[in-house]
Amino acid sequence: MSVLSSQARHILVADIGNTQIVLGLFDGDTLLAHWRLSSERLLTSDELAWQLHGMFAQSEQPPHAVAGIMIASVVPHLDEPLAQACQRICGCSPAFVGSGSVKTGMAVDYKNPREVGADRIVNAIAAREAYGAPAIVLDCGTATTFDIVSPQGHYAGGLILPGIEMALTALSQRAAKLPEVSIQRPAQLVGRDTVSSMQSGSYWGTIAAIRGLIAQLKAEPGYADATIVATGGLIHLLLDDLPEIDHHRPHLTLTGLQLLAAHHFK
Repeated sequence: MSVLSSQARHILVADIGNTQIVLGLFDGDTLLAHWRLSSERLLTSDELAWQLHGMFAQSEQPPHAVAGIMIASVVPHLDEPLAQACQRICGCSPAFVGSGSVKTGMAVDYKNPREVGADRIVNAIAAREAYGAPAIVLDCGTATTFDIVSPQGHYAGGLILPGIEMALTALSQRAAKLPEVSIQRPAQLVGRDTVSSMQSGSYWGTIAAIRGLIAQLKAEPGYADATIVATGGLIHLLLDDLPEIDHHRPHLTLTGLQLLAAHHFK
């Protein structure tokens, strides 16, 4: 476990997701800089080191000021290359959420706690810290997930469904006559051509699913007053039609990783 010094007190955090690697650099609880990289499965440690070096240079932040690195990953193939890149550029090895050395301070009520994605636990920790319990975290990315913080402050479980982008891609790949289309809020509910019909179905279907699931979750005993926290790379496309959302936190995962790092590297 590293010890923070007055000269080197920055924390680097990384969320390795299926589509993107999101990184954040913190000084205390202040987010100094954040970056997004594509989660290409064949990225090497050399490529990641080069990109990491460029990000620090672009932000005019010294990599040697990093005293600790905390990573949440759902792409195991990238764990070791990113760890090697961090060691080369920052001079320290990262800690991984889910490893035995990182204590989350959150009880997990899953039958097998190791099945829960590290990012989902981190989001739940950040939501509980900011808003208390119970809380419901909606994360719209590659998948759309709900993570539930129980009234007791435990990770109670969650729901996973295809993300809106994934659903559109599946439609075009599995149906020969359906084209690839972009995510877009349609001007009217009923589409008048194939593209607008696909966009309307995917957009309003996603909205209906999210609103319906939130209503069902809040109807569960103990969750009527649960705070709804939204995050994820695609949530900004949907927010205008989700009045149930109490807080939009685009950097929720990075904040959760910083919270864990603050306890781990002390």
